[in-house]
Amino acid sequence: MLYVRTISADLARRNDLAESKPETVQLTRLFVNFAIRIFIMHNLKSTIENAWDDPHQRSEPVTREAVNEVICLLDKGKVRVAEPFGDSWHVNDWVKKAVLLYFPQQIMQTITCGPLEFHDKIPLKSDYAAQGVRVVPHAIARYGAFISPGVILMPSYVNIGAWIGPGTMVDTWATVGSCAQIGAGVHLSGGVGIGGVLEPVQAAPVIVEDGCFLGSRCIVVEGAHIGREAVLGANVVITASTHIIDVTGKSPVEYKGFIPPRSVVIPGSYPKKFPAGEYYVPCALIIGQRKPATDLKTSLNNALREFGVAV
Repeated sequence: MLYVRTISADLARRNDLAESKPETVQLTRLFVNFAIRIFIMHNLKSTIENAWDDPHQRSEPVTREAVNEVICLLDKGKVRVAEPFGDSWHVNDWVKKAVLLYFPQQIMQTITCGPLEFHDKIPLKSDYAAQGVRVVPHAIARYGAFISPGVILMPSYVNIGAWIGPGTMVDTWATVGSCAQIGAGVHLSGGVGIGGVLEPVQAAPVIVEDGCFLGSRCIVVEGAHIGREAVLGANVVITASTHIIDVTGKSPVEYKGFIPPRSVVIPGSYPKKFPAGEYYVPCALIIGQRKPATDLKTSLNNALREFGVAV
Protein backbone atom coordinates (compact mmCIF):
# COMPACT_ATOMS: atom_id res chain seq x y z
CA MET A 1 0.00 0.00 0.00
CA LEU A 2 3.07 2.29 -0.11
CA TYR A 3 2.05 3.75 -3.48
CA VAL A 4 -1.41 4.61 -2.20
CA ARG A 5 -0.20 6.21 1.03
CA THR A 6 2.56 8.30 -0.56
CA ILE A 7 0.63 9.66 -3.54
CA SER A 8 -2.58 10.11 -1.60
CA ALA A 9 -0.81 12.19 1.03
CA ASP A 10 0.83 14.44 -1.56
CA LEU A 11 -2.36 15.05 -3.52
CA ALA A 12 -4.39 15.48 -0.35
CA ARG A 13 -2.21 18.46 0.54
CA ARG A 14 -3.03 20.02 -2.81
CA ASN A 15 -6.70 19.28 -2.20
CA ASP A 16 -6.53 21.14 1.13
CA LEU A 17 -5.29 24.24 -0.71
CA ALA A 18 -8.20 24.02 -3.11
CA GLU A 19 -10.67 23.86 -0.23
CA SER A 20 -10.17 27.60 0.24
CA LYS A 21 -12.03 28.15 -3.06
CA PRO A 22 -15.38 26.34 -2.80
CA GLU A 23 -16.13 26.67 -6.51
CA THR A 24 -13.09 24.50 -7.33
CA VAL A 25 -13.53 21.84 -4.66
CA GLN A 26 -15.53 19.35 -6.71
CA LEU A 27 -13.33 19.66 -9.79
CA THR A 28 -10.20 19.34 -7.68
CA ARG A 29 -11.44 16.21 -5.99
CA LEU A 30 -12.22 14.62 -9.33
CA PHE A 31 -8.76 15.51 -10.55
CA VAL A 32 -7.13 14.19 -7.38
CA ASN A 33 -8.92 10.83 -7.63
CA PHE A 34 -8.11 10.50 -11.32
CA ALA A 35 -4.47 11.52 -10.82
CA ILE A 36 -4.03 9.08 -7.94
CA ARG A 37 -5.30 6.18 -10.05
CA ILE A 38 -3.21 7.05 -13.11
CA PHE A 39 -0.04 7.63 -11.11
CA ILE A 40 -0.42 4.48 -9.03
CA MET A 41 -1.16 2.30 -12.05
CA HIS A 42 1.77 3.73 -13.99
CA ASN A 43 4.19 3.02 -11.15
CA LEU A 44 2.80 -0.43 -10.48
CA LYS A 45 2.95 -1.36 -14.14
CA SER A 46 6.51 -0.08 -14.48
CA THR A 47 7.68 -2.01 -11.42
CA ILE A 48 6.00 -5.24 -12.56
CA GLU A 49 7.35 -4.96 -16.11
CA ASN A 50 10.90 -4.30 -14.87
CA ALA A 51 10.78 -7.28 -12.53
CA TRP A 52 9.38 -9.49 -15.30
CA ASP A 53 12.25 -8.54 -17.61
CA ASP A 54 14.95 -8.71 -14.91
CA PRO A 55 14.61 -11.69 -12.53
CA HIS A 56 17.16 -10.13 -10.17
CA GLN A 57 14.60 -7.47 -9.23
CA ARG A 58 11.93 -9.97 -8.20
CA SER A 59 13.22 -10.36 -4.65
CA GLU A 60 13.43 -6.61 -4.06
CA PRO A 61 11.00 -5.25 -1.43
CA VAL A 62 9.58 -2.69 -3.87
CA THR A 63 8.75 -5.48 -6.33
CA ARG A 64 7.15 -7.68 -3.72
CA GLU A 65 5.06 -4.78 -2.48
CA ALA A 66 3.98 -3.88 -6.03
CA VAL A 67 2.96 -7.48 -6.73
CA ASN A 68 0.97 -7.64 -3.48
CA GLU A 69 -0.71 -4.34 -4.32
CA VAL A 70 -1.81 -5.57 -7.76
CA ILE A 71 -3.30 -8.75 -6.27
CA CYS A 72 -5.10 -6.63 -3.67
CA LEU A 73 -6.52 -4.41 -6.43
CA LEU A 74 -7.59 -7.51 -8.37
CA ASP A 75 -9.35 -8.82 -5.29
CA LYS A 76 -11.26 -5.55 -4.93
CA GLY A 77 -12.08 -5.26 -8.64
CA LYS A 78 -10.00 -2.09 -9.04
CA VAL A 79 -7.98 -3.63 -11.86
CA ARG A 80 -8.83 -6.44 -14.27
CA VAL A 81 -6.80 -8.86 -16.34
CA ALA A 82 -8.97 -7.93 -19.34
CA GLU A 83 -11.65 -5.32 -19.82
CA PRO A 84 -14.05 -4.23 -22.56
CA PHE A 85 -12.76 -1.46 -24.78
CA GLY A 86 -15.43 -0.32 -27.22
CA ASP A 87 -16.44 -3.34 -29.29
CA SER A 88 -13.33 -5.32 -28.35
CA TRP A 89 -11.46 -6.42 -25.23
CA HIS A 90 -8.08 -5.22 -23.99
CA VAL A 91 -5.76 -7.60 -22.13
CA ASN A 92 -3.69 -6.04 -19.35
CA ASP A 93 -0.78 -8.43 -19.67
CA TRP A 94 1.16 -6.67 -16.92
CA VAL A 95 -1.58 -7.69 -14.48
CA LYS A 96 -1.18 -11.32 -15.56
CA LYS A 97 2.56 -10.95 -15.01
CA ALA A 98 1.86 -9.77 -11.46
CA VAL A 99 -0.26 -12.89 -10.85
CA LEU A 100 2.56 -15.11 -12.12
CA LEU A 101 5.09 -13.27 -9.94
CA TYR A 102 2.81 -13.65 -6.92
CA PHE A 103 3.03 -17.44 -6.78
CA PRO A 104 6.81 -17.82 -6.22
CA GLN A 105 6.92 -15.09 -3.57
CA GLN A 106 4.22 -16.79 -1.49
CA ILE A 107 5.03 -19.54 1.03
CA MET A 108 3.02 -22.67 1.71
CA GLN A 109 0.76 -22.33 4.72
CA THR A 110 -2.02 -24.19 6.47
CA ILE A 111 -5.44 -22.61 6.03
CA THR A 112 -8.29 -23.74 8.27
CA CYS A 113 -12.02 -23.20 7.79
CA GLY A 114 -13.80 -24.82 10.70
CA PRO A 115 -13.07 -28.54 10.45
CA LEU A 116 -11.66 -28.14 6.92
CA GLU A 117 -7.94 -27.75 6.33
CA PHE A 118 -5.99 -26.69 3.25
CA HIS A 119 -2.27 -26.42 2.50
CA ASP A 120 -1.55 -23.85 -0.19
CA LYS A 121 0.23 -20.62 -1.14
CA ILE A 122 -2.81 -18.49 -1.94
CA PRO A 123 -5.25 -17.44 0.82
CA LEU A 124 -9.01 -17.71 0.34
CA LYS A 125 -11.39 -14.82 -0.19
CA SER A 126 -13.29 -13.70 2.86
CA ASP A 127 -15.82 -11.18 4.18
CA TYR A 128 -18.50 -12.19 1.69
CA ALA A 129 -21.37 -10.65 3.69
CA ALA A 130 -19.88 -7.17 3.40
CA GLN A 131 -19.44 -7.71 -0.34
CA GLY A 132 -23.05 -8.80 -0.84
CA VAL A 133 -22.12 -12.23 -2.16
CA ARG A 134 -23.98 -15.43 -1.29
CA VAL A 135 -21.62 -18.37 -0.80
CA VAL A 136 -23.06 -21.84 -0.26
CA PRO A 137 -20.79 -24.46 1.38
CA HIS A 138 -18.46 -25.70 -0.08
CA ALA A 139 -17.88 -22.90 -2.56
CA ILE A 140 -14.29 -21.68 -2.64
CA ALA A 141 -12.79 -18.56 -4.22
CA ARG A 142 -9.14 -17.64 -4.05
CA TYR A 143 -7.86 -14.26 -2.91
CA GLY A 144 -7.23 -12.13 -5.99
CA ALA A 145 -10.53 -13.04 -7.66
CA PHE A 146 -13.22 -10.36 -7.77
CA ILE A 147 -16.83 -11.34 -7.16
CA SER A 148 -19.46 -8.63 -7.61
CA PRO A 149 -22.40 -7.98 -5.30
CA GLY A 150 -25.40 -10.20 -6.01
CA VAL A 151 -23.34 -13.17 -7.20
CA ILE A 152 -24.39 -16.59 -5.93
CA LEU A 153 -21.70 -19.25 -5.56
CA MET A 154 -23.11 -22.73 -5.18
CA PRO A 155 -20.47 -25.35 -4.25
CA SER A 156 -17.97 -24.25 -6.89
CA TYR A 157 -14.45 -22.92 -7.43
CA VAL A 158 -13.19 -19.50 -8.56
CA ASN A 159 -9.47 -19.02 -9.21
CA ILE A 160 -7.18 -16.01 -8.79
CA GLY A 161 -7.51 -13.21 -11.34
CA ALA A 162 -11.08 -14.09 -12.28
CA TRP A 163 -13.75 -11.37 -12.48
CA ILE A 164 -17.45 -12.16 -12.02
CA GLY A 165 -20.14 -9.57 -12.73
CA PRO A 166 -23.18 -8.75 -10.58
CA GLY A 167 -26.15 -11.09 -10.44
CA THR A 168 -24.31 -14.08 -11.88
CA MET A 169 -25.00 -17.64 -10.72
CA VAL A 170 -22.08 -20.08 -10.49
CA ASP A 171 -23.91 -23.36 -10.06
CA THR A 172 -22.85 -26.60 -8.38
CA TRP A 173 -19.40 -27.93 -9.31
CA ALA A 174 -18.84 -25.19 -11.87
CA THR A 175 -15.27 -23.89 -12.04
CA VAL A 176 -14.09 -20.44 -13.08
CA GLY A 177 -10.42 -20.60 -14.05
CA SER A 178 -7.65 -18.11 -13.46
CA CYS A 179 -8.22 -14.69 -15.05
CA ALA A 180 -11.54 -15.68 -16.67
CA GLN A 181 -13.93 -12.77 -17.21
CA ILE A 182 -17.58 -13.58 -16.50
CA GLY A 183 -20.15 -10.86 -17.16
CA ALA A 184 -23.26 -9.72 -15.31
CA GLY A 185 -26.41 -11.83 -15.14
CA VAL A 186 -24.66 -14.95 -16.43
CA HIS A 187 -25.78 -18.47 -15.47
CA LEU A 188 -23.06 -21.12 -15.32
CA SER A 189 -24.99 -24.35 -14.89
CA GLY A 190 -23.86 -27.39 -12.93
CA GLY A 191 -20.46 -28.73 -13.85
CA VAL A 192 -19.56 -25.96 -16.31
CA GLY A 193 -15.80 -25.69 -16.81
CA ILE A 194 -14.40 -22.23 -17.57
CA GLY A 195 -10.70 -22.62 -18.30
CA GLY A 196 -7.93 -20.45 -16.95
CA VAL A 197 -5.37 -18.66 -19.12
CA LEU A 198 -2.23 -17.30 -17.45
CA GLU A 199 0.38 -18.03 -20.10
CA PRO A 200 1.31 -16.77 -22.57
CA VAL A 201 0.78 -13.47 -20.80
CA GLN A 202 -0.41 -11.70 -23.94
CA ALA A 203 -3.15 -14.28 -24.54
CA ALA A 204 -6.74 -13.29 -23.88
CA PRO A 205 -8.51 -15.10 -21.04
CA VAL A 206 -11.83 -16.85 -21.44
CA ILE A 207 -14.55 -14.21 -21.75
CA VAL A 208 -18.26 -14.83 -21.15
CA GLU A 209 -20.19 -11.62 -21.73
CA ASP A 210 -23.31 -10.34 -19.94
CA GLY A 211 -26.52 -12.33 -19.96
CA CYS A 212 -25.14 -15.63 -21.23
CA PHE A 213 -26.56 -19.03 -20.25
CA LEU A 214 -24.18 -22.01 -20.27
CA GLY A 215 -25.90 -25.38 -19.91
CA SER A 216 -24.73 -28.29 -17.79
CA ARG A 217 -21.21 -29.59 -18.36
CA CYS A 218 -20.31 -26.99 -20.98
CA ILE A 219 -16.56 -26.44 -21.39
CA VAL A 220 -15.12 -23.11 -22.51
CA VAL A 221 -11.32 -22.95 -22.57
CA GLU A 222 -8.21 -21.61 -24.35
CA GLY A 223 -9.32 -17.99 -24.38
CA ALA A 224 -12.63 -18.61 -26.15
CA HIS A 225 -15.05 -15.68 -26.22
CA ILE A 226 -18.79 -16.10 -25.70
CA GLY A 227 -20.74 -13.09 -26.98
CA ARG A 228 -23.43 -11.26 -25.03
CA GLU A 229 -26.63 -13.20 -24.20
CA ALA A 230 -25.60 -16.37 -26.02
CA VAL A 231 -27.15 -19.70 -24.97
CA LEU A 232 -24.98 -22.83 -24.93
CA GLY A 233 -26.84 -26.12 -24.57
CA ALA A 234 -25.61 -28.92 -22.34
CA ASN A 235 -22.20 -30.45 -23.16
CA VAL A 236 -21.14 -27.81 -25.69
CA VAL A 237 -17.34 -27.62 -25.86
CA ILE A 238 -15.68 -24.43 -27.11
CA THR A 239 -11.90 -24.28 -27.48
CA ALA A 240 -9.64 -22.08 -29.59
CA SER A 241 -9.79 -24.65 -32.41
CA THR A 242 -13.39 -25.87 -32.13
CA HIS A 243 -15.31 -25.63 -35.40
CA ILE A 244 -18.28 -23.38 -34.61
CA ILE A 245 -20.70 -23.63 -37.50
CA ASP A 246 -23.70 -21.36 -38.06
CA VAL A 247 -26.26 -23.54 -39.84
CA THR A 248 -29.14 -21.06 -39.83
CA GLY A 249 -28.60 -19.83 -43.40
CA LYS A 250 -28.45 -21.45 -46.82
CA SER A 251 -24.70 -21.97 -46.46
CA PRO A 252 -22.72 -22.72 -43.28
CA VAL A 253 -20.67 -19.93 -41.72
CA GLU A 254 -17.74 -20.99 -39.56
CA TYR A 255 -16.17 -19.33 -36.52
CA LYS A 256 -13.32 -20.34 -34.25
CA GLY A 257 -12.92 -19.31 -30.64
CA PHE A 258 -15.92 -16.98 -30.75
CA ILE A 259 -19.67 -17.35 -30.32
CA PRO A 260 -21.57 -14.35 -31.76
CA PRO A 261 -23.95 -12.51 -29.42
CA ARG A 262 -27.40 -14.02 -28.80
CA SER A 263 -26.53 -17.29 -30.56
CA VAL A 264 -28.23 -20.55 -29.54
CA VAL A 265 -25.62 -23.32 -29.67
CA ILE A 266 -25.79 -27.11 -29.39
CA PRO A 267 -23.17 -29.88 -29.69
CA GLY A 268 -22.71 -31.31 -33.16
CA SER A 269 -20.27 -33.31 -35.25
CA TYR A 270 -18.86 -33.35 -38.77
CA PRO A 271 -17.09 -36.04 -40.81
CA LYS A 272 -13.32 -36.05 -41.04
CA LYS A 273 -11.09 -38.47 -42.90
CA PHE A 274 -8.24 -40.25 -41.12
CA PRO A 275 -5.80 -42.92 -42.34
CA ALA A 276 -8.04 -45.54 -40.72
CA GLY A 277 -11.20 -44.20 -42.33
CA GLU A 278 -13.81 -41.48 -41.95
CA TYR A 279 -15.05 -40.60 -38.47
CA TYR A 280 -17.17 -37.89 -36.91
CA VAL A 281 -15.47 -35.31 -34.68
CA PRO A 282 -17.13 -32.82 -32.32
CA CYS A 283 -18.13 -29.29 -33.28
CA ALA A 284 -20.59 -26.67 -32.09
CA LEU A 285 -23.66 -25.72 -34.12
CA ILE A 286 -25.33 -22.32 -34.05
CA ILE A 287 -28.95 -23.21 -34.70
CA GLY A 288 -30.67 -19.86 -34.07
CA GLN A 289 -30.76 -16.54 -32.28
CA ARG A 290 -32.41 -15.50 -29.05
CA LYS A 291 -35.41 -13.37 -29.87
CA PRO A 292 -35.35 -9.73 -28.78
CA ALA A 293 -37.21 -9.25 -25.51
CA THR A 294 -37.17 -6.84 -22.64
CA ASP A 295 -37.25 -9.66 -20.11
CA LEU A 296 -34.13 -11.74 -20.64
CA LYS A 297 -35.58 -14.65 -18.67
CA THR A 298 -38.55 -14.77 -21.03
CA SER A 299 -36.16 -14.59 -23.96
CA LEU A 300 -34.13 -17.46 -22.57
CA ASN A 301 -37.18 -19.66 -22.02
CA ASN A 302 -38.34 -18.97 -25.56
CA ALA A 303 -34.92 -19.91 -26.93
CA LEU A 304 -34.89 -23.19 -25.07
CA ARG A 305 -38.45 -24.01 -26.05
CA GLU A 306 -38.14 -23.08 -29.73
CA PHE A 307 -34.89 -24.87 -30.38
CA GLY A 308 -35.22 -27.76 -27.96
CA VAL A 309 -31.88 -27.01 -26.29
CA ALA A 310 -31.00 -29.26 -23.35
CA VAL A 311 -29.65 -27.44 -20.31
